[in-house]
Amino acid sequence: MDKTSSFYSHEGKPIRCKAAICKKAGEPLVIEEIHVHPPQAYEVRIKIVCTTLCHTDLAFSKYDSGPLARFPRILGHEAVGLVESIGEHVDGFKHGDVVLPVFHPHCEECRDCKSSKGNWCTRFAEDLVSNTRRYGMASRFKDSMGEDIHHFFFVSSFSEYTIVDIAHLVKISPEIPVDRAVLLSCGVSTGIGAAWRTADIEEGSTVAVFGLGAVGLAVGEGARLRGAAQIIGIDINPDKFAIGKKFGFTDFVNPTLCGDKKISEVIKEIAGGGVDYSFECVGITSVLSEAFLSTRTGTGKTVALGINPAAPTELDSFGLFRGKHVCGSLFGGLKPKLDIPILVDRYLKKELNLDSFITHELKFEDINKAFDLLEKGKSLRCILWMDKK
Repeated sequence: MDKTSSFYSHEGKPIRCKAAICKKAGEPLVIEEIHVHPPQAYEVRIKIVCTTLCHTDLAFSKYDSGPLARFPRILGHEAVGLVESIGEHVDGFKHGDVVLPVFHPHCEECRDCKSSKGNWCTRFAEDLVSNTRRYGMASRFKDSMGEDIHHFFFVSSFSEYTIVDIAHLVKISPEIPVDRAVLLSCGVSTGIGAAWRTADIEEGSTVAVFGLGAVGLAVGEGARLRGAAQIIGIDINPDKFAIGKKFGFTDFVNPTLCGDKKISEVIKEIAGGGVDYSFECVGITSVLSEAFLSTRTGTGKTVALGINPAAPTELDSFGLFRGKHVCGSLFGGLKPKLDIPILVDRYLKKELNLDSFITHELKFEDINKAFDLLEKGKSLRCILWMDKK
């Protein structure tokens, strides 16, 4: 049997494959053999080619209470795969298509999906806790004992095969290298989209980015492509500054070296009265307050990309009264099925810098090393290859 026919030999049947399972909060993931059921209506089973992880995966691996703490679970939501089989009522996807699973839904049919004002999906986006998009807590994963394994954000890419609803799947050009395309599943798209869609940065603007992880650096890349005149990076890790220069950052501030001055005061001095746009990419409410204070009175706009739902936020109410703006941004305001192909095209035209986000590459079996690198701040994105020897 040739490789192609082998790839499709399980169509309509369960598949046995390897997956990295999070069995208990705070413990290393365990590589085990699992069963992945065939796709049901509106679902696609995909073979993961490569995946990576972000701080959301790290955070959810440690949650030990609340409705989002669920074990055993297959984490992972940044990946690229190939369509292995499709369920009923699936249009626009066929065997072998290169696809990008995305945590944020885009049904293309509801009022908000059809609107140009934002990227919310009225039909699906409210539900963050179900295993499958249209079938509630029904799981497509079983362990060796036949027990259910929970999904994660409707993707669960830490498995050789996974099931994804068509509302969470984007077909992309096979011309883009998969280890670059994988970056567009979440963090990098979120940052670039926030600069392009949410803030809509104009040429000559001044920008401040709080937190230079992958999302923050991607904001800088988006601002660079929009022609921002000044892009200020704020981070306590000085190693991020050299990396930031690759994405167009012009100035850097280390909060630990500001002395008695507030970060916002330092930024106002650098930017001559405040920046036009600030982005909070950490998820700390006090940082959001400083980001808001760092913008220009009357026109400044602050975009919140990090989140801590348990912590209240305090903002300068007089600043709001005098015309400053603040807003959140989910997946950078991008509509996945429309905007991700645009980002792919910009990369293929050599306009978009994706290469500099990749700091490490490992075999899938070494996934716990990737978690360790991310937690210690040594990695932006670590590519995990499913078939790497």
